[in-house]
Amino acid sequence: MSDAALSRPEPAEGEAILAEFAPDRATYWRDQAWMAALGMAGGMAVLWAIGNPHVWTGAVGGLAAVGLRSWYLLSEEMAVRWVLTEERLLGPNGRRVRLGEIERVRSLGSAVQVVTTSGDKHLLKYQADRDATLARLRRAGAGRGG
Repeated sequence: MSDAALSRPEPAEGEAILAEFAPDRATYWRDQAWMAALGMAGGMAVLWAIGNPHVWTGAVGGLAAVGLRSWYLLSEEMAVRWVLTEERLLGPNGRRVRLGEIERVRSLGSAVQVVTTSGDKHLLKYQADRDATLARLRRAGAGRGG
């Protein structure tokens, strides 16, 4: 993805910005640590289930896989910005959702999921204060709840 596609979306002329939502680096690393722990446990469980005597290698593999993935995606994930205006939620790669088209906003871990009336789903990932992001979107008139 190009930096231009991920940079802060610009509202239309005269459209006031109510809030901006950016990912939080500490939240990103916390989520990746949880994913690594699950990957390590899963790898060990699979090796144990098939009778492999070297169950510990599942932990090494799970940690290596998630660690490499986390390092590789860090700059891309940290570049994503969402902008809330009085009429729309603007996101990366030209995503534009009118507030009236948002059917539901809800939490998924550290992320906030936005579901439109047409069924499109968008994630505002790695929010430092997920509940504050939810509240801000709801105050702006996005969605009917979660």
